[in-house]
Amino acid sequence: MKMTAQALRQKVGQFFFPAVFINDTEENIQETERLIKEHHIGGLTFFHSRASAATNYESKKKVVFNDDSYQKIKDLIVRYQNVATTPLLISIDAEWGLAMRIEKTPQYPYAITLGALPENKSNLVYEVGKQIGLDLKAAGIHYNLSPLADINNNPNNPVIGYRSFGENKEKVAHFAVEYLKGMSEVGILGCLKHFPGHGNTNVDSHLGLPVLSETLEELLENELYPFIKGIEHNVDSIMIGHLAVPSLNEGKNTSATLSKPIIETLLREKLGYDGLVISDALNMHSVSKLYETKGELEWEAFNAGNDVLCFAENVPEGIEAILKNASPERIEESFNRIIKAKQKVGILAENQFTSGELNFERASALNLEIAQNSITKIIDDFTIEQVFEAQKNNQLAKLSLYKNTKNPFFQTLNTVLNSAEFDFENAEDSSISEIKKGLEPFETVIISLFVPKAKPMNNFEINDEVLELLSNLLQTKKCLLYVFGNPYVLPIIPNLSKASRIIQVYQDFEEFQKNAGIQFLENNTCRGNLPVNIEIQ
Repeated sequence: MKMTAQALRQKVGQFFFPAVFINDTEENIQETERLIKEHHIGGLTFFHSRASAATNYESKKKVVFNDDSYQKIKDLIVRYQNVATTPLLISIDAEWGLAMRIEKTPQYPYAITLGALPENKSNLVYEVGKQIGLDLKAAGIHYNLSPLADINNNPNNPVIGYRSFGENKEKVAHFAVEYLKGMSEVGILGCLKHFPGHGNTNVDSHLGLPVLSETLEELLENELYPFIKGIEHNVDSIMIGHLAVPSLNEGKNTSATLSKPIIETLLREKLGYDGLVISDALNMHSVSKLYETKGELEWEAFNAGNDVLCFAENVPEGIEAILKNASPERIEESFNRIIKAKQKVGILAENQFTSGELNFERASALNLEIAQNSITKIIDDFTIEQVFEAQKNNQLAKLSLYKNTKNPFFQTLNTVLNSAEFDFENAEDSSISEIKKGLEPFETVIISLFVPKAKPMNNFEINDEVLELLSNLLQTKKCLLYVFGNPYVLPIIPNLSKASRIIQVYQDFEEFQKNAGIQFLENNTCRGNLPVNIEIQ
């Protein structure tokens, strides 16, 4: 039986997952409702606000926080579903939980922190996937565009870094699969990204096009390994990255998102993957500026082999372009994959997708267990007895960088170790010269460094004066440094090798801070391992 033009058009609409924003205007919300009704789109991808989504952060518009964001997303999802003929597949990028996008929701550790866990604690990664899945389900979300399968083998990577499980391909693969299994257990779709591997790049694909020089053999040996393992474990979807791999693409510097040889030939035929393929956000500058005609980008992405067009900005024009150029067979293939995903999460059967409540207590207990098993010793040439000796002789001080002295780490230490305390919160309110002068009489300094940013740009936003102060202290005093943040910060600290102790804590959550204080006082074993190779000066 020949399909009607209207039925075909509705099927093509299912490929489009435009971005929607939790904190949007009523006018924008009504525009989205029109899009859903008129074009029968397949799903939505939620972001916090227009100022923070994908490449929009470049505009430097201030992100306005809203304590009601969680209730707003729940209400919006109901509203959007009510106008959809076919139930929408609701997606979000929640790599470390809803907190990545929504205030006052549970936050879980970054992938790099999970990567510090011993292999025999991979059950904790499974639990993170499961808890994130339950949190998404409570909000009415079916599809998490996570986790990363990228192997972070380039310390200068501006965008992957802390979002990757590390640089060991087996561990990255193992932990990514555990995370996926946890989500799948509670009925949430997962996604491995960014195929064929965004780890060894030094360009942010939100802004430009990274180019990988590896051959297929090299990629199969390393970057592709976690994706192959994911395929073996029936991963729900794979996201194609905006990165060029000329060796896979007839020598051309075309983004993988727009490359038939990379999606159809490599992923589908060579690696045997028949699951859902989703593009990375189509508003990212590495691809969004390529085509002047609206709809052409969407057609090219579909033609290359993507089933889902994420953050598509030209829905009506994209539908027309696909209808004009695609074969009915190709449309049917992608449509069937999307319907299969919707069936898996139960939204096509009435009331099958159930929600729940956010469980902050369970999140906190899980975070504490991860803190206890990920804390990592890098240098330790100082005993607890020497600490008490320094305190007894009034030679012990504490210095907190980028948080005040009331932080939970210091408060935990203060149950036993009362000593002089100093802090540097920011350049406006703090004086480095005063701190330097105040620390002069002390021989031993416990330093907590709360790294201001997770991304490496501008030295993680650490002031030059702070780096200079650290350098001076490391050369002149016995320094016991506890680092709450991205471990890639370590190589930028001058003279760090002179430290008497370096403990990598990774997160600044209360559970991680308290556990670090207990580790200090009780001299507990540090069970974690650095997930990346780092050279300390």
